[in-house]
This record gives sequence, C-alpha cells and structure tokens, in this order.
Amino acid sequence: MSQVREYPTKKVTQYERIKELASKYEVIALASLTKVRSTQIMELRRKFRGELMLLVAKNTIAKKAFASLGKERVEDFTASLTGQNLLIFTNMNPFKLNMLLEKGKIFLPAKAGDVATEEIVIPAGNTGIAPGPVLSEFKEAKVITKIESGSIWVTKDTVVAKPGDVISPKLASLLAKLGMKPIKAGMAISLVYWNGLIIAEKDIKIDLERFVGDIVTSARQAFSLAYKAEYPTTEVIPIILVDYMTKALAVAERAGYFSRETSVAILKEAELNAYRLMELTRARAA
Repeated sequence: MSQVREYPTKKVTQYERIKELASKYEVIALASLTKVRSTQIMELRRKFRGELMLLVAKNTIAKKAFASLGKERVEDFTASLTGQNLLIFTNMNPFKLNMLLEKGKIFLPAKAGDVATEEIVIPAGNTGIAPGPVLSEFKEAKVITKIESGSIWVTKDTVVAKPGDVISPKLASLLAKLGMKPIKAGMAISLVYWNGLIIAEKDIKIDLERFVGDIVTSARQAFSLAYKAEYPTTEVIPIILVDYMTKALAVAERAGYFSRETSVAILKEAELNAYRLMELTRARAA
C-alpha cells in the first residue's frame, strides 16, 4: 500500500505564507539577489516595515503557491522564477518601489567576470601610484598616462567599460589599485505582477528627471496653446483678461474716451499736445 508523502513543516509553512501574502497584497515583485548583501535586505525591512513584505523562497514552492490562487496571468509571472530571487509583496505603486530599491543600491569593487552596470571612467589626474609594472595595465586598458613627480598621471578621462561589458581580470586589478568601486549592487526588480498586469524590467524603470522634464515641457506647451487660442482655463483666464484690459485701455485712450482708468493718460496726452501747440505758435510768431 502506497504511503502519502508528507512535506516538511518548513515547506508547508512557506507555501501557506506565500499564499497569504499574495492574497493580501496587490503587487508582487520579483527581485534578483545577485550581489545583494544581507544588510541591504535588513535595512529595507526595517525602513519599510508594514509597507513591504520580503520573502526568499524556493522557486518550486513559490510556483505551487501562486498556481493554487488561480489569479489571472499568474503563470506568466511564475515562469520567470529561476535562480535566486526575492519576492516582494506590497500595495505600493511598483514604479515607486523600483525607485526606492534603486536608491538603496551601493557601489562595490569590480571583480573579474562582473558585468559593468554603467559606464566606467578612469578620470584624468594624479593616480598616486608609483611607476612600475602597473603601467602595462593602463596601456592594455587604453588609458594614456604620463610620469610626473614620481607618480603616474592619467592625461584625460577614459572610458574603460560600457554597460554590459564583462570586466577582465586585468581591468579589475587596475580598478582596485585606483580604489574605484564601479559596480552598482542591490535589489533589482526583474518582473512585477500587479492585479493581473505583468510589467517587465525595462518598463518598470523610470528616468525621474526626464519624466518631470517632459511633464513641465508639456504643461508649458499646453499653456501656450491655450493662451494663443484664448481657451478659458483657470491658469489662462487671468492673463487673457489682463491682455483684454490692456487692449481696451489703448483703444479708449486713442479715442479720447474719458474714464477713471484712462483719465490720467488722456490728460497727459492733452497737456503734451498743448505744450507742442504753444511751442509751434511761439516759433511762428518769432
């Protein structure tokens, strides 16, 4: 007689915990743990206690837990559960969550085999390194140098790696000698499940400065268009009324229409004309 397989209590507890959190929160984010330090996870838990629930779980358990919920398109999300991941459960806007994780990243020294996360530039100036065998490392990295006052100087800013480039052992050694920490490390969202919507890594990243700049530019263009079309909005009406008032006063002054607003300008113009007439009369009399 076959026996019913009993799962370890720890796995069952984890399975039930994932189901509970997935039912409670709208957003489930999948984050890679590559080069993530435990202190970074602890700090995130401490800082956003009650807002974020972080859970490291076995992929097989997570897949079974999510599948049991019957949520829309959840299988598309669980298909990406490979490698070592962190599950983040929250009701926070996923775009805001991504920005928070980006701010929490730190820079680490480069090791051979690391992938450059952004452009790595060796700056111009005194390296503080004495001339020696290291000069060959600068040469291999195509960094132009000179010897001055017993030290190696880099003559100009030099890009030694671009995003996606694999760091070679010699370049890693050179960057270490220069005291540079060019590898950004931390939690990076790879996929988000948001009420049936799947958001990929490339779509969750927002250039905030560019985004704000686009909004400001759009607002200016919309204001300019509304002003030129004399479209009445809360922002445009005050300026349109000032324009109308200015034009109306100009017409009234030219027509000599006497009112509280035009009286001063009309009297000044009359006084000036009288003075001109008097001067003309005197000139003819002479």
